[in-house]
Amino acid sequence: MKTVKGPAIFLAQFVGDEEPFNDLISLCKWAKSLGYKGVQIPTWETGLIDVKKLAESKTFADEYKGKIEETGVVITELASHLIGQLVAVHPAYDTMFDAFAPEELHGKPKERQEWAIQQLKYTAKASKNLGLDAHITFSGALMWHTVYPWPQRPAGLVEDGFAELAKLWKPILDEFDENGVDVCYELHPGEDLHDGITYEKFLEATDNHRRARILYDPSHFVLQQLDYLEFIDIYKDYIEAFHVKDAEFNPTGRAGVYGGYESWIDRPGRFRSIGDGQVDFRSIFTKLSQYDIDCWAVLEWECCIKHPEQGAKEGAELISDYIIQVTEKAFDDFAGGGGDTELNKKILGIE
Repeated sequence: MKTVKGPAIFLAQFVGDEEPFNDLISLCKWAKSLGYKGVQIPTWETGLIDVKKLAESKTFADEYKGKIEETGVVITELASHLIGQLVAVHPAYDTMFDAFAPEELHGKPKERQEWAIQQLKYTAKASKNLGLDAHITFSGALMWHTVYPWPQRPAGLVEDGFAELAKLWKPILDEFDENGVDVCYELHPGEDLHDGITYEKFLEATDNHRRARILYDPSHFVLQQLDYLEFIDIYKDYIEAFHVKDAEFNPTGRAGVYGGYESWIDRPGRFRSIGDGQVDFRSIFTKLSQYDIDCWAVLEWECCIKHPEQGAKEGAELISDYIIQVTEKAFDDFAGGGGDTELNKKILGIE
């Protein structure tokens, strides 16, 4: 069995204009001071990272990696959620998702898509040059507007949708394959890959591409009312990344899973700082250890109530407490009597 690595922290929610959040090295030093051992870096934050330069220069990648490691932390993965989202965008969402791309691409969905695909290909090589073997992203969505089937979905719509999604992603997955890096999709409402069934449909559509893997985030499953512990039992062979994020679901007589268009603080389902929600992290860490899943436990802080700096401080402490140092021997070894074939035969009553 392997001990889950950590604690680590996803930097996306902490980037800001004030020190120490306005500079990569300062952010890393801050994370280290809280007890974190790793950082997950968002590739859309161009003030923190230049994936094109990292892809094109191994020397630059070594220098970049070295500066981070000098602070006492390592890079766990690169993350490209906002860029992965732009691989597949239904026209209804074009205006809102333009914000995820450079301004010169706004109003140009085809050019925006091509830019996103190229950025992901750069990220594959950048990850390799940094010595990473996993990457985090979103799938994007062509079918999300049909998730609740009214009006009735035409026959074949879902199959055609996943075929197109796979067509868009396979060249990207192939690029990651050439660079020895897995693509871990965060299964997230709003994405075509948002639960186990949709992941399976995508996997089938990509001919079971060996680089199409899973980032496990139980918070999204709480909000969908999916059994997040059984999910690990089912998909243990595909999970290669882990966001430690809490959530709670408290339905009322007025609203449930869909939330009534309310803000996060008033929704029945909402994300919470870890330890403040309903996620059973001790059971999660037990299963990850039991199944020998080799991953980093990365805090993703999202909470509509608690201050992020308090959440980050508590997160490092809680993840350290949740991590199980796996045993190298059985608890009852002290009572073992040794054995050999002849002894076993005698115990079994075999001549």
